[in-house]
Amino acid sequence: MAFGSFDPSRQHAMMSDINVTPMVDVMLVLLVIFIITAPMFTHAVKLDLPRAQAGAVQQQPQTVTIAIDAQGALYWGEEQVDAAGLDARLTQAARRAPQPELLLRADKNTRYEAVAQVMAAAQSRGLGKLGFVTDPHKEK
Repeated sequence: MAFGSFDPSRQHAMMSDINVTPMVDVMLVLLVIFIITAPMFTHAVKLDLPRAQAGAVQQQPQTVTIAIDAQGALYWGEEQVDAAGLDARLTQAARRAPQPELLLRADKNTRYEAVAQVMAAAQSRGLGKLGFVTDPHKEK
């Protein structure tokens, strides 16, 4: 900032204008630097990659449906199981590669405790993919 002037009558008064020349100089230098370096960022190495005829293998994730009715009865797919049978099947499912996704279907009158127990059993066996199945229809 300049604080003086060449006018002798205003010798002791301070200049209150902002000097933007240094800022413009810095911006022009940065602009020149970016213009010079921009083509270097877009430079790519040309390679002749080998071609393969095999397509990618698509693995469909398996799903297992666990249902809980209003009384708290457990179903593995369509088959009714008890708590010990569910634990054994969850352990088997956790050993599969890739692990299946568990779809949990619960009656709207099911106690949350039953749902939480199934979720905790799945997590303790190492199953991490858990989804909830709901009815998308609106009630009238």
